[in-house]
Amino acid sequence: MEPALHLDTEDGIATVRIANPAKRNAMTTDMWRALPGLLAGCAADPAVRVLVLTGEGDTFCAGADISTLTEGAEASRDLAVAAEEALAAFPKPTVAAVRGHCVGGGCQLAAACDLRFAAEGASFGITPARLGIVYAASSTRRLVELVGPATAKYLLFSAELIDTERALRTGLVDEVWPRDALDKRVAEFARVLASRSQLTQAAAKEFAAGPANAERLAYWTEQARGSGDTAEGVAAFLERRAPRFGWTVGRPS
Repeated sequence: MEPALHLDTEDGIATVRIANPAKRNAMTTDMWRALPGLLAGCAADPAVRVLVLTGEGDTFCAGADISTLTEGAEASRDLAVAAEEALAAFPKPTVAAVRGHCVGGGCQLAAACDLRFAAEGASFGITPARLGIVYAASSTRRLVELVGPATAKYLLFSAELIDTERALRTGLVDEVWPRDALDKRVAEFARVLASRSQLTQAAAKEFAAGPANAERLAYWTEQARGSGDTAEGVAAFLERRAPRFGWTVGRPS
């Protein structure tokens, strides 16, 4: 199988699979380059309400495929950061479904997702200290915000791997499931996310990323007034039915 990113969309859920099984799904240069465009397409697709990122088979991603990094460490790091930032900026909910190794650039991508669900036995690590690479400032800040400075320093200073128990305890992952139950749990939760108000989710995601200025607050106030989502949510509650929310990311203002 040639290294690639595979995209499948069904029932509002886009699943991106990292596939390079010969190298534990390590990301090649071409894969790093391809990810931002793939995400942009999903963001613009009104049929996509949730994105799940996972790895082919029994491994999430073992980092960068060192054998393809022909442009130098700095250029390769920049490609990984660009992919990470595109994932972090994706305007709809994102969930990383992790099995096996989630290391280096793989952990960088998982950290850029909104949520991380892991299978028992998964392992996590950030390994630039093994290669003498300066980890990007934006990636370091994101890791600190996720797990706190002490755990971030442990991971970055040592390049050691941690197990799912420690990852759950430190906030690196949100849920841990038996290996044979992970897919079902992720699918169920993704369907829950797809059924909720995209207006609420998009605004919450933006606000969680940092303080909103007056212009953005005014934008979201206007979107809420004109969306119809609140009226639909209240009506559905009173009528004891599932809501049919209509606001979507990227719709005309």
